[in-house]
Amino acid sequence: MSVLTPARERLLTTASALFYADGIRAVGVDRVIGAAQVTRATFYRHFPSKDDLIVAYLGAVDRAVRAVADTAPEGAARLRAVVGGMGEQLCTDGFRGCAFLNAAAEFPDRDSPVHRAVAAHRAWLSELFVRELRVVGHPDPQAGAAHLMMLRDGAMVAGYLGDPAVARETLRRGLEEILAA
Repeated sequence: MSVLTPARERLLTTASALFYADGIRAVGVDRVIGAAQVTRATFYRHFPSKDDLIVAYLGAVDRAVRAVADTAPEGAARLRAVVGGMGEQLCTDGFRGCAFLNAAAEFPDRDSPVHRAVAAHRAWLSELFVRELRVVGHPDPQAGAAHLMMLRDGAMVAGYLGDPAVARETLRRGLEEILAA
């Protein structure tokens, strides 16, 4: 990971807000450079390509989710913290769905660095679900994790297209049902 200089931080913060609000492909490098108030040379010094910037954006989102997981004790408490964080995200102003699902939709080529960053995050999240379900003694942690991932994905879409509070509560209830299995 690169050092977060003020210019790099401004570029990443600006790009993250623009990518999330308007879509990754809709936001060009020139727009990021202008909004971040840096030169083109500064941009390319920190990010050799737009794909590098996108991967850095997804990396920041990934680190935020991991930080939530890292703060909670293992097992049910960790699952509730991660799912609770997701549920809170659904109810924030400007929520446009999951950054990873949005990126995957815009970059369907599995060989692209963006799609690989999405796949890496999803693999980590799935492994986290399996590991924590094992800790609580779930009878089939793999199936429980797959169920929880599906609930999470559905909640992200429902939170954007429907009532975020209902999506959050449905996700929370779904986790509790999986934990009770």
